[in-house]
Amino acid sequence: MRPSEEPQGLSPQPRPVQPSPTPPVQRRRSLRLQSAHPIQRTPDSVQQAKTPKSPPEGEVSPTLRPLEPFPKRVRTSVQTLSEGRVDYWRETGVWPTEEQEATMDRFRELVGHARARKRSPSRKRSNASLASETTPSQIMSSMSRNQKCVPYRHPLFQRQLKECGSFMDDHELGITAESEKLCQQLLKELQPAPQHTLFSDDDLFKKTCKRIKSENETKVVRDISQLIVPSAEILADNGAKHLTILRETTNACWTNSIPFINPPGSDSRSGPRPQPDFGLGFDRDAFNREQLQKLQPFLGDLIADFSFFAATYQMYFPFLTSEVKCGDGGLDVADRQNAYTQSVILRGLHSLFQLVGQENELHREINGFSISHNDESVRIWGHYTVIDKGDVKFYRHLISKFIFAPSGEGDQRWKAYQFVKNVYDLWLPKHFERLCSVIDMLPADLNFDVSEQDVASSRSGLSQ
Repeated sequence: MRPSEEPQGLSPQPRPVQPSPTPPVQRRRSLRLQSAHPIQRTPDSVQQAKTPKSPPEGEVSPTLRPLEPFPKRVRTSVQTLSEGRVDYWRETGVWPTEEQEATMDRFRELVGHARARKRSPSRKRSNASLASETTPSQIMSSMSRNQKCVPYRHPLFQRQLKECGSFMDDHELGITAESEKLCQQLLKELQPAPQHTLFSDDDLFKKTCKRIKSENETKVVRDISQLIVPSAEILADNGAKHLTILRETTNACWTNSIPFINPPGSDSRSGPRPQPDFGLGFDRDAFNREQLQKLQPFLGDLIADFSFFAATYQMYFPFLTSEVKCGDGGLDVADRQNAYTQSVILRGLHSLFQLVGQENELHREINGFSISHNDESVRIWGHYTVIDKGDVKFYRHLISKFIFAPSGEGDQRWKAYQFVKNVYDLWLPKHFERLCSVIDMLPADLNFDVSEQDVASSRSGLSQ
């Protein structure tokens, strides 16, 4: 269509006059999502959509359909539909097709879904919620080990998790061949055992396992947890430079996360926020200024907002969790806690990849790990996303289950430690590289009027 022609099927409107060239800085607009059907302009690698109304706090939106490729390169500022159509005509000499407009609207929808959400000062509590025994003040701060387990002991918790799209089983197709190979590599690659520990000497190891038998969780955590799941921060302090990008939480509530469970018909904060005994993700300082600018609309105000991408003020995109129990029965509860937390993790990762049309890369691929252990046994799980024509569900894969205490099954005291160290050394660098690659693909102007000063001030050392 020639620029002088009026597109068919559109209401009459004045012909746009070809303007004189406008400096790029003047043409850029800050990203403020508007109610009048705005469209998003972005490079080919990032597709686009319209923003639905944000669901209430704690509520998970219905599954969003995948993007179709957008063939033309357009700018990254959000405008009203009419403004965007005129600017597209100015740049290309033709009006955008209905398909192109639909793809633009689609990106805006994805952006709206993934945006940070304001925290409500108060929420009604629902008796239907499994978290109804948890007070609002407890939701926003770390709870005792006993308090935080209450929702996960509920007999219907696993069913409710399933109804929300998370399954404590393998999918019928299982994980990819690449993930199978990865699991074997993480289990078998040798790592040096730490020296001068309670596990280093055979006699001391036996005495330690006997002493902590049937003790409470606090004592199990104190004496042996770091010999099952080594601290990445301590390893970094001891010279593992590739781990300096990581941030841990220890029995701290993930106050910035959005709960996963939302029972049908419930408008309350229906799901607990994760509070793993040990959680590991990426420190804010792991990302450069440009990446933080691109993430800012989805991180929001680190004090006032909830996010799919942030667990705490300082920890983004977590990938490893551990829960500790005492006694045999507690491991099932630990598994539920880990499955729930990993559902929150995988949902955030899927939301990020979906923004750039790369969500299918996650299909049946392990992108999270969890460990449940007590005073003698360990269960290691891999967690993954299954995508079926836009329908997104989360599953887990049993990597290994064993007794680390002295037994007839052989000496397996360092098996979990070796596995986690291999996650740090073999899997982590590639995962972080891919994560940064996806963040780099986000449009540069998705800043919602957040200035560089805002980004700098949010780096001000807020504690977890």
